[in-house]
Amino acid sequence: MKRNIEKHLTLRERILETIRDAIMSGSLKPGEKVAEPELAERFGISRTPIREAFRQLESEGYLSVIPRKGAVVAAFSQRDVEEFYAIKSILEGYAARKACDNLTAKELDKLTAINQKLHHLAEAGDIKNFFKVHNDFHDLFIKAANNDKLYEMVNGLVKKFQRLRVASLSKKGRMQVSVEEHEKIIEAFRNKNANLAEKLVQKNAEYGGIVLIKSGPDATPMKKAEQTAAKHLDL
Repeated sequence: MKRNIEKHLTLRERILETIRDAIMSGSLKPGEKVAEPELAERFGISRTPIREAFRQLESEGYLSVIPRKGAVVAAFSQRDVEEFYAIKSILEGYAARKACDNLTAKELDKLTAINQKLHHLAEAGDIKNFFKVHNDFHDLFIKAANNDKLYEMVNGLVKKFQRLRVASLSKKGRMQVSVEEHEKIIEAFRNKNANLAEKLVQKNAEYGGIVLIKSGPDATPMKKAEQTAAKHLDL
């Protein structure tokens, strides 16, 4: 029984990864239907695990499951992006402020170790693992805010818009810049500078959105000031 469960989970992860990759690469475009029969034939399975995968991908913002039509690739507008990053910046900024006095020396060292790992992943161009470890960095200081409701709100929000965050970090040079941003955030935490920690985390989120909006197919080019800000969080 245990082997069957493990095999099922592994297969489910393969389905999730296949669809995520197809959407992020542009092979599956917004509004395009994701066919259950083709996936069932490809993986040699029933449609049940595929539907389970669809539900998870819908919760992550990759798909929209429409009654009597099936699963289609979700489309995000510029307004969706702006609103998500605006809310994310406020919530995570507040979490950083509250965490500033609570983070222990051990936790600060862990943040540094996580960021060192992110540096190596950025050098390797490993976006998938970078995204996972990047989540660990933010998760640690948000938990340190000691506010369960805040933690639940941030988690629910970022999970629903996971696709946007992956897309933003996938932009050229964005992983390296993220590591640099984290270094400044850690320094603010070590100095117990709550105001600066909040501002840095807010800017981190805000410019993640700017990079995504300004690099879209219908986007206007980034202004020089926006390019500088997106790369260097000048405060």
